[in-house]
Amino acid sequence: MRLRIRRLPHGQGLELPRPASPGSAGLDLRAAVEAEVVLEPGERRLIPTGLVFEIPEGWEGQVRPRSGLALRHGITLVNTPGTLDSDYRGEVGVILIHHGDEPFTVRRGDRIAQLVLARVEAVEVIEAEDLVETGRAGGGFGSTGVD
Repeated sequence: MRLRIRRLPHGQGLELPRPASPGSAGLDLRAAVEAEVVLEPGERRLIPTGLVFEIPEGWEGQVRPRSGLALRHGITLVNTPGTLDSDYRGEVGVILIHHGDEPFTVRRGDRIAQLVLARVEAVEVIEAEDLVETGRAGGGFGSTGVD
């Protein structure tokens, strides 16, 4: 698969997204901030990447947190995964939220999230009077076990 990317002026000089290792599923996304951004505990901020993606039709981009930022600093994403639709041609932004105890600084070029590409099927919605019954039925919110 080829992923076409357009770099915006404030994204100049930053590395393009790429996997961190040969087996990585995600492509690292970097902060395209001009100046440092300090996130206070409990704060959320939209951080620009300076990039526009051309996601192929039949695919979606999933913007996901980085586990190291979550573990070490309590930094994650508000909506995870964030979805990039194949017809979206705007800048990709990452909504970070800070669940840690100390201020966290985002610097230009920091790896802030990862992008995973996934196939999606076109869906035809059909209204029906009856649906196929299952053993679970309408049980939800812990109905399949306590664990």
